[in-house]
Amino acid sequence: MARPPERKPRSVPGSRIAPAVCRRDNAMDPDMRTRAALEEHWRASERGDAEAEHAIYAADAILDYPQSGERFRGRAAISAQRGRHPASRHFTVHRIVGSGDLWVSECVITYDGVPTYSVSIMEFTHGHVVHETQYFADAFGAPEWRTALAEPMPGRRIARA
Repeated sequence: MARPPERKPRSVPGSRIAPAVCRRDNAMDPDMRTRAALEEHWRASERGDAEAEHAIYAADAILDYPQSGERFRGRAAISAQRGRHPASRHFTVHRIVGSGDLWVSECVITYDGVPTYSVSIMEFTHGHVVHETQYFADAFGAPEWRTALAEPMPGRRIARA
C-alpha cells in the first residue's frame, strides 16, 4: 500500500513558531545560554550581587582596561577591584550582540550619578569568560557643524557642545 505524501506544516499568519534556537531535545542553544548568562551578569551588577556578577568568569579570567593599561588576572582579582569601587554604580544595558565565543555589551555605567559609556568585549571558553576588554568613554556634546547631518538616537536628545 502506498503511503500518502508527507505534508509540511504551513505557516499561518499570526501563528507562533518555535524559535530556531530550541532543539528537538529541548536543550537550549549555546548562544541562548551565553546571552542568558550575560543578561544575568548585568542584572547582578545592577543589584550589587558580587557573587552572581562574577560567576560568569573562569577562575583564571583576565580583565583588561586599555585606557588605563591595567590588567586584572583571575576572578578573585576582578571581583575585588570592582567591590572596592568607591562610587555608587548603576548599569543600563543598551545592547548585547555576539555568537559563539565572542560577545559585546554596550552599557551606560553611572558612577555617583555621572554616566559613562562602556563597551565590554567578552571572549568565552566552555561557557565562561576567559578574557574581557572593557572600554569607557565620557559623554560629549555634538559640535554645531554636524547639526544638519545628525538626528537623535531613539529615545535620546542630541547634547550640544
